[in-house]
Amino acid sequence: MSLQVLSTSTMRKYLSLLSLALVCCCSVQAEVFTSIGQMTDLIYTEKELVQSLKEYIKAEESKLDAVKSWANKLDVLTRASTSDPEGYLAHPVNAYKLMKRLNTEWAELESLVLQDPSDGFISNMTVHRQYFPDQEDEKGAAKALMRLQDTYKLDSESFSRGKLPAYNEADYYHAVLWMQQALRQMDAEEEHVVSRADVLDYLSYSVYQMGDLSRAIELTRRLVAIDSSHQRAGGNLRYFEKLLSKQLKELNQEGQEPATEEPIQLGTYKRPSDYLPEREIYEALCRGEGVKMTTERRSRLYCRYHDGNRNPRLLLQPMKEEDEWDSPHIVRYLNALSDQEMEKIKQLAKPRLARATVRDPKTGVLTTANYRVSKSAWLEGEEDPVIERRPQDIMVDGNRLATFLNYKEEPDAFKTLGTGNRVATFLNYMSDVEAGGATVFPDFGAAIYPKKGTAVFWYNLFRSGEGDYRTRHAACPVLVGSKWVSNKWIHERGQEFRRPCGLTEVD
Repeated sequence: MSLQVLSTSTMRKYLSLLSLALVCCCSVQAEVFTSIGQMTDLIYTEKELVQSLKEYIKAEESKLDAVKSWANKLDVLTRASTSDPEGYLAHPVNAYKLMKRLNTEWAELESLVLQDPSDGFISNMTVHRQYFPDQEDEKGAAKALMRLQDTYKLDSESFSRGKLPAYNEADYYHAVLWMQQALRQMDAEEEHVVSRADVLDYLSYSVYQMGDLSRAIELTRRLVAIDSSHQRAGGNLRYFEKLLSKQLKELNQEGQEPATEEPIQLGTYKRPSDYLPEREIYEALCRGEGVKMTTERRSRLYCRYHDGNRNPRLLLQPMKEEDEWDSPHIVRYLNALSDQEMEKIKQLAKPRLARATVRDPKTGVLTTANYRVSKSAWLEGEEDPVIERRPQDIMVDGNRLATFLNYKEEPDAFKTLGTGNRVATFLNYMSDVEAGGATVFPDFGAAIYPKKGTAVFWYNLFRSGEGDYRTRHAACPVLVGSKWVSNKWIHERGQEFRRPCGLTEVD
């Protein structure tokens, strides 16, 4: 299993795919949440706006100080003049000063008051607003947090410092988790920006949607006790009680007792089962659970120096190769890319990053999907020597929630190139990830973790050209940090004599 399978002359024809790992944007104004790089730019944009805001405040304070000075001076003059108007005006200088003030100085004061120090700040805001995230970005970022919460089984308190729109997205499971966390913080007398009545309103309806009618009634009664004039509470309570009465009548049971002053009991609910079929396996592997690498199998994994079957380029400096998995065989190469090469690739990709797409199985059209929030940019080999000379090209990909067939993701696009199916994948990790971000293979229970500068390699096809469906893989969401990966797909054309057919379809 070596890189000798790659044909350097053929590979130069191919494009490199770069896509940004993360959480959390195709156009300037949308999908910023998919890109750590663009969100980093927003941090500096916000810093610039804060500085502009401070300058505006300083200008307003300076203006106000000037107006106060005028007011104090005029207050003294008017008290003197109104105490004895005739005596004041008897002095010709006072009469002249009065004329001058009313004709000139009050006009100057009017001009001062009409000055708008906000012009600079508003102008700065207008320039930067085009780069601001929109409502879709806010929703996307919130959904990313909920994916992290589900994948890594994190409690709500870990993420309880922000407001998430799960309720508005009809995601009542997560809405219950977050509303219950809000109640906990209120009970702990933590600072909050929403009322207890609002939390009970959202929580009662959410638990009703989760099928817990009795608890919905209890919460709504507590809401009515707090705010009897609440717009929805009364109607909801009557509706819930009517439904419960009907259910109890069918079961020949009695109704509930009135709401008490006892502390609210927080419920426990299961996540709805309307998620992707393999999601539980995927999430477990992302947490490091269910990895099927036994001690016996691990003993068969080795590391070695590899010269690419006497490749002249590798004779003096062979590649460091480590076995990551035995079957299907996955290897990792150390020092696959240098720091300078990785930074150059990122530099080339950043201006062209756009939301990664998937092919709609019904229409065949490339479209965005809420489970794939990475960003990508295509680079041609001739754009820069670092792309041209690498025996692998580059992709920055992450946070894809669904598994996919690496060699069947875009068959039509590659047929038009005449390059054949994807024989193998060479995946470069171009950043370390503090937590999360593994590449997992649900079919055989493997989890490969990112390590900057390394690359992993595996075959997607058997020697016969049949697909090895075990190599379906997915990227785990990044819990802490950001993730850049570069990906080269090696196609069938040009590899016929480097990896000839075996004796069986599954060789």
